[in-house]
Amino acid sequence: MSSSTLSTPRALARLVPFARPVMRRMLAGAVSALAAALVALGIPLVLEAVVAGPIATGDPGAIAGGAVAILALGLAEAGLVWLRRWFILAPSTRIEYELRTRFTQRLERLPVSFHDRWQSGQLLSRMMQDIGLIRRWLAFGLVMLVVNALTILVGTVVLFRWHWALGVVFLLCSAPLWYVGFRFEKQYGVLTRQSQDQAGDLATAVEESVHGIRVLKAFGRGGHALQKFTRQAETLRQTELRKAGAVGAIWFWLTLLPEIAFALCLVTGIVLAQQSLITVSELFAFFAMATVLRWPMESIGFLFSFLLDARTATDRVFEVFDEENTIVDPAEPATIAEPHGRLVFEGVHFRYQDAPETQRDLLNGIDLTLEPGETMALVGLTGSGKTTLTTLPTRLYDVTGGRVTLDGVDLRDLTLRELRTHISTAFEEATLFSASVRDNVLLGRDDLDPASPEGERVLQEALQVAQAAFVHDLPDGVETVIGEEGMSLSGGQRQRLALARAVAARPAALVLDDPLSALDVDTEALVEEALRQVLAHTTALIVAHRPSTVALADRVALLEEGRITAVGRHSDLLRESEHYRYVISSLNDDDADTRTEAVR
Repeated sequence: MSSSTLSTPRALARLVPFARPVMRRMLAGAVSALAAALVALGIPLVLEAVVAGPIATGDPGAIAGGAVAILALGLAEAGLVWLRRWFILAPSTRIEYELRTRFTQRLERLPVSFHDRWQSGQLLSRMMQDIGLIRRWLAFGLVMLVVNALTILVGTVVLFRWHWALGVVFLLCSAPLWYVGFRFEKQYGVLTRQSQDQAGDLATAVEESVHGIRVLKAFGRGGHALQKFTRQAETLRQTELRKAGAVGAIWFWLTLLPEIAFALCLVTGIVLAQQSLITVSELFAFFAMATVLRWPMESIGFLFSFLLDARTATDRVFEVFDEENTIVDPAEPATIAEPHGRLVFEGVHFRYQDAPETQRDLLNGIDLTLEPGETMALVGLTGSGKTTLTTLPTRLYDVTGGRVTLDGVDLRDLTLRELRTHISTAFEEATLFSASVRDNVLLGRDDLDPASPEGERVLQEALQVAQAAFVHDLPDGVETVIGEEGMSLSGGQRQRLALARAVAARPAALVLDDPLSALDVDTEALVEEALRQVLAHTTALIVAHRPSTVALADRVALLEEGRITAVGRHSDLLRESEHYRYVISSLNDDDADTRTEAVR
């Protein structure tokens, strides 16, 4: 059952596992807050005694004693409030830390198909804004809501101590607040969800604009992006105004009804005093108690809206936790003690989850065998499924039919950790992280200390294969932090570092999705020569968009409309397959265009 279908208490109860390790301190903080409220309720009782005794008799010494007693109660209340904060603040930040850590861990474990569907801004707003709101609610909102509700209950009971009529009037004036609160919950809950979702959309718009700033500037479309952002920001502003209107309405009633209660209680108290049914000291204490209860009553609206904000934030966070992870480790994993790299596709079918039922499978019965140490080039026209096929060996996606095996073991029978040590991938779009060159290249070698002699040796060998000696000219060499996504580097430099990362992993099988597309002709030739040495001992599946890449391969597989229609040596396929000749001629055209652009 999703959080959105649960009641507010049950939805918020999903936070209990995160709070359980610090529950004792949270409860201690709540007890401290309740004790402070009870101390505050004791002050009117002392005032009653002072008015009835020392003030009535005019004894200055007794009045001083009463003042000291009230001062002591005030200091005790302040101390208990400080104690509440001391008990609660550290545990609440610990819960926030655990939520963020688990949330990030969940994002990393969810399949690529999840990230295909979700906007990055929505995930960022949940990670930062919603989890931060949950922490503030746990540290303040939850405790004060419970304590203030109990304070109102205890204080209302005490009001009946002086005269039942005063208590009834006060209680009847407070009753409409429950109806107002019920209406407020329904309206504000909807607005809160809209606001937080719109904030996520706005974060996505900012992220896209920053990420694509070069394109926006190059095409002069900054104004267009600003208009889109302005529309979304205005939508969010209008929602926030409606939220503020709802909060303002409930504050109106929370302010008005206590004033009405005070007025009616004053009239009732005067009548009772005239009839000698209540003393002046009791009437004074009653109004002092009602004054103490005023803040808890007025705060209920704010705390109630805070509660609904926290509930919506919890729903949004647990939407990610509740997402099904379809790519998981097997219950009884197999192992490959000595991987040789025999990679086999057996009757492989694949289609995306949201693909129409009438549409054919994107991969429609792939049968392909790569022998240990063999280099296989994969060629085909755009849309034939080449890139999709390269996502299957590392289980970025799972096959929807058939299976893929490594050395005879179904990939789904291996743990993801072991699988991804045996098979490594370099993508056409090189993704680098805001870290040093060393850390980026050795990303897949958690078995190595990057600073050790062995780590240095692996790093230098991988850089040499990828012809990435340019890193030594960077300000701090291989320790240079290359910045977010490596955008400070050229496309070719990013590709070479991504290729070095794949080579450094030392896999049994290497999957390369056109990793040389951004390289100039001379650098490409050097990289290909170095790759030949690496690929001599590694099984490799290379998506080829250039004839020069095909030349690296021992055999070539022709992919046509989701099927492998021919496999063989390049020269044999040229002679035997008309479609292969057509594909190769299109590669020649693309290669010529690329070389022309490089010359220009």
